[in-house]
Parts: sequence; C-alpha cells; structure tokens
Amino acid sequence: MARSSSGMVAGLTAAALAVVGFLAYQASANVPDDLGRPATAGHSPGAEPPGSAADQPRPDPLAVPAKSGKGVRVVYALGERRVWLVGADGKATHTFPVAPSTVSPLPGTYEVTSRSADIRGSDGVPIEHVVRFATVDGVSIGFSAAVDGSMPYPDPSRKTGGVRMKRADGDAMWDFAVIETKVVVVP
Repeated sequence: MARSSSGMVAGLTAAALAVVGFLAYQASANVPDDLGRPATAGHSPGAEPPGSAADQPRPDPLAVPAKSGKGVRVVYALGERRVWLVGADGKATHTFPVAPSTVSPLPGTYEVTSRSADIRGSDGVPIEHVVRFATVDGVSIGFSAAVDGSMPYPDPSRKTGGVRMKRADGDAMWDFAVIETKVVVVP
C-alpha cells in the first residue's frame, strides 16, 4: 500500500506543479511592460502605451531636454543625473553628469538664491562653488563640487541636498549661475 500512496502523492504533486506553471505563464503574459520601473513625478506606471515616445531614449542624450524652458538657464534632469548650462540661444554651453543628493527638488522652475565659494557640505566634505536654488523639507538643494574632486554618492540614511559634480564642472557652474539665474528641474 505504501507504494501506491507514494505514487499517488507523486502524481498529485506533478499535477499541482503543472497547474502552478500554467498559471505563472498566464500571469507573465499579462504583466505591463513598465512594471518594476520606478514611477516619475507626474507619471504613473501604465499611463502610456508601451513603445510611446516617453519609452524611447532621446536621440541625442547630450542635447538640452525638450520642454525645459527658454533662454539662459541651468537644466537639471533628475532621471539622467545630468546638468546643462544653456545660453540665450537655447544651446548648451556645457553639460556634465552629477551625483544626486538624497533629497531632490520636484520638477519645476527655480532660481539661484544664494552662493558660497567654499564651505563644508552637510555630509562633512569640504565643497566649493555652491549654487543653491531650492529648499525641500528644510534641506537646501544646490550644486557643488568636492574640493578633493570626488563625486561621492551620499549616505541614503541622511538628508543631504548637495548635487555633486567634478571640480571643472563646478567652475563652469560657478561662472554661469549667478543669483537669480533660472534653474529648470525636469524628471
């Protein structure tokens, strides 16, 4: 009798695995393409059909993002972790990658409100060419360069507002972004 009951258990187990496998296949066939991708501000997963313009990479990733305003401005793309310094003609005079802070501003238009030549960052690192443009939950948000040239990614458990760049890029930002310069943050 032990043989027939173990054969029965093996048969039921095989049948159960087949059903689970079939259900998993059906579920995977109906998963939205953007499942697991983080939602960006103003965008919810599944809001646009797969293959839409929002899903396509920009033709020239170094080109100034569309819908980032007009005129002289700093453009900060949160998702691309990149900054563009844009002249009056709408063309970038300089673009560079940045290391984002743990606290980010919402997409929108801001302006440079203060600058500091050299200070100690909220993470304790000596920084230079600080260009501040927003405050979020009491945290000042600004661009800066570490004096030692590093671009450390901040400790995610701390609230920091420093968007770090290389020193040469910090020099360019310092020369470009004077008080009241427009800063456009895009997703």
